[in-house]
Amino acid sequence: MGEVLLSIICLALAFDFINGFHDTANAVATSLATGALAPRPAIFLATTMNFAGALTFTGVAMTIAGDIVDTAVLFQYPRAIQAALLAAILWNLFTWAGGLPSSSSHALVGALTGATLAAAGAPGVNLAGMTTILQALILSPPLALVAGFTVMLLVSYLTGSRAGPRRDHRFRRWQRLAAAFQAFSHGTNDAQKTMGVITLALVLTGYQDNFVVPLWVKVLSAAALALGTSCGGWRIIRTLGRGITHLNPPAGFAADMGSALVIFTATLWGLPVSTTHVVSSSITGAGLARGAGNVSWPTVARIILAWTFTLPATIALGALLYAVSARGSII
Repeated sequence: MGEVLLSIICLALAFDFINGFHDTANAVATSLATGALAPRPAIFLATTMNFAGALTFTGVAMTIAGDIVDTAVLFQYPRAIQAALLAAILWNLFTWAGGLPSSSSHALVGALTGATLAAAGAPGVNLAGMTTILQALILSPPLALVAGFTVMLLVSYLTGSRAGPRRDHRFRRWQRLAAAFQAFSHGTNDAQKTMGVITLALVLTGYQDNFVVPLWVKVLSAAALALGTSCGGWRIIRTLGRGITHLNPPAGFAADMGSALVIFTATLWGLPVSTTHVVSSSITGAGLARGAGNVSWPTVARIILAWTFTLPATIALGALLYAVSARGSII
């Protein structure tokens, strides 16, 4: 196996691991905030369901591998993938240190775009595929906000004014199921991105002539994401679980179910979405359904600011790191 390909695989798995602990909050923050799960069972649930989800689908992986770059043009520049992964890793670590739930998906797409532009120019980017991916990334947060809002309204309608310990106990049980679905959905979408990058690298380096994801790539990617999830991203968990809105058990259930439905639907369509954006938006929608005063708008503004800067920052960082890698290996 070539040196460049091996380094890409290592960087991709490192990105996957970091994605796991960066995005653990997506699956467990609401369950911890409402008391539906204790920390250790929550992390165990997220880890196992992430792993199961990662092994179940490959549509998103094939989209990442085939729709972002033009492989015929980028064939001469495999180091662009190397630079893109390092850029996405650095951005994830930067936002994790600040407790900001930024998008690993945006980071990866932005870094791949920037590195490709630096390596091959505009012809290296698959414009039609990128347009579809960006549409999915942009439209999924408002859809998740509507989903969280709608589920919360439905829950409120069905339960009426019957608030109290019995209602909360019942919704904590339901939320465990919703959290399992949420973690499974997260695995079906996020691990696929790493699978797609490794498959793309296999094609660019001549080890494979199609975008079918090999079994060993599925297993390694699923394991890296699950291992990262098991480490927990506690800084971001605090932001999502407590910073956006006060989550009681019905609101936690609504937020988990709303986000899981959006992520899983995107997976069925083979579309990569930001699980972080989707979960944050669904939590906001669940809070908004109980009144605008229940949402911490300064926290939402900080999250939106991180979202806004992720694509341009990672495009620039990916391009910069490729310029460095063009002179030799970057790891």
